[in-house]
Amino acid sequence: MQRTAIIGFGCAGFHAVKALRRHGYSGEIHIYSDAGDPPANPMLTTYYVAGKLAWEGMFPFGGLEVLKREYGLTLHLDCPVVSLDAKTRCLTLGDGGKESFDHIVLATGARALVPPIPGADAPNVFCMRTVEDARLLRQRLEGGVKSAVVIGASMVGIKLVELLQAQGVAVILADMAPHIFPTAALPEVAGEIQARLEARGIGLRFSRPIEAIESRPDGLTVCLGGGERLDCDMALLCIGTRANTQLAGEGIETGRGFVVNTRMETSAPGIYAAGDCCEGLNLLTGQAQIIGLWDNAARQGETAGANIAGVTPLAVYPGNITHNITHFMDMDFIGLGDNRIAGTCKTFPLPGRRGRVDIVTHAGLPVCVNILDEYRISGVLKRFLLKTLEDKGARLGPAGRGRLEREGVPAALIDYLEGRN
Repeated sequence: MQRTAIIGFGCAGFHAVKALRRHGYSGEIHIYSDAGDPPANPMLTTYYVAGKLAWEGMFPFGGLEVLKREYGLTLHLDCPVVSLDAKTRCLTLGDGGKESFDHIVLATGARALVPPIPGADAPNVFCMRTVEDARLLRQRLEGGVKSAVVIGASMVGIKLVELLQAQGVAVILADMAPHIFPTAALPEVAGEIQARLEARGIGLRFSRPIEAIESRPDGLTVCLGGGERLDCDMALLCIGTRANTQLAGEGIETGRGFVVNTRMETSAPGIYAAGDCCEGLNLLTGQAQIIGLWDNAARQGETAGANIAGVTPLAVYPGNITHNITHFMDMDFIGLGDNRIAGTCKTFPLPGRRGRVDIVTHAGLPVCVNILDEYRISGVLKRFLLKTLEDKGARLGPAGRGRLEREGVPAALIDYLEGRN
């Protein structure tokens, strides 16, 4: 009987399992996970900390026993895989045991980045990535917190700012980047968001490196470049993530993550990778890149599982573009495409609303779109952006144009997308 091991049980691992069974795979499926929890959505952890979501709500696919029965899984929980022989597809486990498999899916995900800041491992310094991070942070907040510094102006960072302020905590958001959402927001849009945050009493510190975190008897001091010292009860690190590629070893090519082809195969036969641990193709730039999106992980996992199951023709996942969306403090921000590509930027205010749409074009094609306070049009604009990558002369079409018109998008914006002039 065929045997498949899935290392890591998050979104990508779950969808690999689902695709295997859906396409008729009858072999054994072994799940190896360092954690004892079901697959969780990291973006839901802040809702649990804020008290808006029950503990079970962080696990969108259900409990472990349900998944075990439904998909016929053999679970190895709290069971770390310490090494992988890519040639023989043999796993060495933390207890010294060894297991060999016909196929392996590396779905090891990513971990919170903790840079070498002196004091980053001190008590009252927290990360936010896993459900255990969420449990520890919620427990600390229940003990009473009056002030906090959130380090990292990311999508997770702003959600932490929101929940802390809602609980009456004085918050400062700090980052060495020049503005909020540095990997997604255009500078002008970031400036608008920052002005709104400051109007709500959020302290901002940008372009300021974090030099150290010092412990005090009653809390912490976050030391910024330029000599500023911020006293607080707690600090939260939301700087970014790093792919878990420790199992690469000899025979598995890595960049920033595991390198895969469009069938999600690594350089080692029989070994696949999916999710935040692996690179995919950025359709906009043509470069390999980790695209840390829930949908991306799901589709990569589905592709790996389908190919192990032997679908004909082989499943292919061509790649994606970066797509970030977050709701916070009565605002919506959506970033599509790559904000690093230089080009011509045009801004379109949304009449009767405080929102705006900013579009950057390069060589006549849209390469980055920022939407502020109008999430309902994001799907249409993403599909349009993808269409232009296949056909430079692509247009919105009657359905897309009609949807934008119904949402009250100004004609000038629609005409610009159609003609880009």
